[in-house]
Amino acid sequence: MEKREYSIYVVISRTGTLLSRVIGMISGGVYNHASLSLDESLSVMYSFGRLNAYNPVVGGLVKESPFFGTFKRFHGTEVIVYRVPVTRQQKEALETCLHEMYAERRRYGYNFLGLLAAAFGIYWQRENRYYCSEFVRDVLGWYSVLDAKRYYGIIKPEDFAAIPGAEPVYRGNLRKYAIGYQRMLPRVRLC
Repeated sequence: MEKREYSIYVVISRTGTLLSRVIGMISGGVYNHASLSLDESLSVMYSFGRLNAYNPVVGGLVKESPFFGTFKRFHGTEVIVYRVPVTRQQKEALETCLHEMYAERRRYGYNFLGLLAAAFGIYWQRENRYYCSEFVRDVLGWYSVLDAKRYYGIIKPEDFAAIPGAEPVYRGNLRKYAIGYQRMLPRVRLC
């Protein structure tokens, strides 16, 4: 069995937007969005969310960053960043998968109906449609980073804390994390 010497990052967040507060009320969670990054800088994260920072009803597969899009607009975004150990093969496969999915992003859409159904305790996954947590779960499950059977059904961003080996490396403001990383200064409020 290959040793897990590499890392990927699962970022759970709350922007404080009206939509995020509604999702939080429905899910009962503090954090209401999940993203996946291949590197510690979080300069590029993949998720299903708003295609335009000013329009919460048109969603799909997006690249996110603390410095553009929704997270730039909502600079008060709070996050928990989890480092997740992976093998070299898992990391390479994830990288290939994310790049290919993003290149074909028009094939995918946001699973608004699945998110609405989840509010009523109903699991409804649709082909090529995801909400953020479904996307992160499925991609990590495809490459055995997590046990997909354990996470089957309705999933919330905070459920990713239970990924085997997941280690919280930061809790606080996303923008401060990114700026601190860029400057190579000690990060604020480390876990």
